Amino acid sequence: MPGNPPLRALPRLAALWKKELLAFARDRHGLAALFIMPLVFILVMSLALAGTGDFSGGRHATIAYAVLDLDETPLSRAFGAQLSPGGLLVKRAAPPDETDARRQVEAGKIAFAVVIPQGFAREIGANRTPSLRLLLDPAVPGALRDGFRQRVEAAAMQVGFAYLLERLETDMMIPGLPQIAGNAAPPNMTLEAVGGDNGKTIALPSAVQQSVPAWLIFSMFFVVVPISAVFIGERQHGTLQRLAAQRVPFSLVLAGKFLPFVLVNQAQAVVMVMAGCWLVPLCGGEALVLPHNAAALAALWLVSLAVSVAAVGWALFIASLARSSEQATVLGGVGNILMGAAGGIMVPRFVMPAAMQPWTRLSPMDWALDGFHRVMLRHGGIADVLPAVLALAGFGLAALVVTVCLHHRART
Repeated sequence: MPGNPPLRALPRLAALWKKELLAFARDRHGLAALFIMPLVFILVMSLALAGTGDFSGGRHATIAYAVLDLDETPLSRAFGAQLSPGGLLVKRAAPPDETDARRQVEAGKIAFAVVIPQGFAREIGANRTPSLRLLLDPAVPGALRDGFRQRVEAAAMQVGFAYLLERLETDMMIPGLPQIAGNAAPPNMTLEAVGGDNGKTIALPSAVQQSVPAWLIFSMFFVVVPISAVFIGERQHGTLQRLAAQRVPFSLVLAGKFLPFVLVNQAQAVVMVMAGCWLVPLCGGEALVLPHNAAALAALWLVSLAVSVAAVGWALFIASLARSSEQATVLGGVGNILMGAAGGIMVPRFVMPAAMQPWTRLSPMDWALDGFHRVMLRHGGIADVLPAVLALAGFGLAALVVTVCLHHRART
């Protein structure tokens, strides 16, 4: 043991962990910031958004879509032309194939992809029901989904009516039969709502599925409040100086704060998920439904753990920079609010204008929310959340490295 420095450091590390947990347990303001505040946010926002009918406030959003024409006939092209952009809709370039269309929906580049299969015109010509596939992003609220679906149905009806009218004029040699076309039965379409991941039909998101992960992420980043309070208190009372005099490395001091607050974050996650499952429905809202398979639950926990790494790393960075509790509150609080505003926490990404949506990718909170939604809405597994997990862990570890470097620079 004397020849093994890591094992020799374990008792000191355990003592530091115990000290941090005791200090946090006495911090009533930190407890309120991490547990009471997000509970109120989740409850209020879940009920408020549910009352607006699946984020009907998103009616000001810009929705991108694309049409993939595999039939390539005059009728299919006429259908694509009828589905013209306007209002909320922005038409993107047609993807080269259905695989690429699915990839664009998964990545959030487009909200909808309308796939016109081969035989579309032949089915209309034979007076059979034409088939269409509608690929949609499951993060798009139901009101917007229903509006776009109705637009697709209306475009198909117009094409069917126009074809019927043209055929009647040709067969009967009587020009202009709008009243006959108007009385014809419109073609029925088969619309397939396909989730981006694994090709599964998915359930559309509810208000609680947006609110719980969003405000959980936001509250986990507010671990900066208790960490800063403890860190600054130790600096002011000389605790950090005494630890340095006892040859306790600064990296070990950070490690002593890291694990306890990661555990606090995980406790937050459990409490907030329980609130979504039981407290929100108790107050009249919709219950949060978690996936039942072990792989999906493991993916959710992995995202939650990665958010903790990012949040605690960010909090230690802010705490090392601040020289007072007021500075820590300003730096950490304003930083969190900016990341939340830019990351789709306060305003969902799909509600933002198209020009703003790519900027959300700069916020760690957006990476975290995307990871949660890939599991909760898109039936994703561990492989699907790995990009978000690695990005969050990298952010947190980079913040820790910068913190250590700044400390050594200040000492020298």
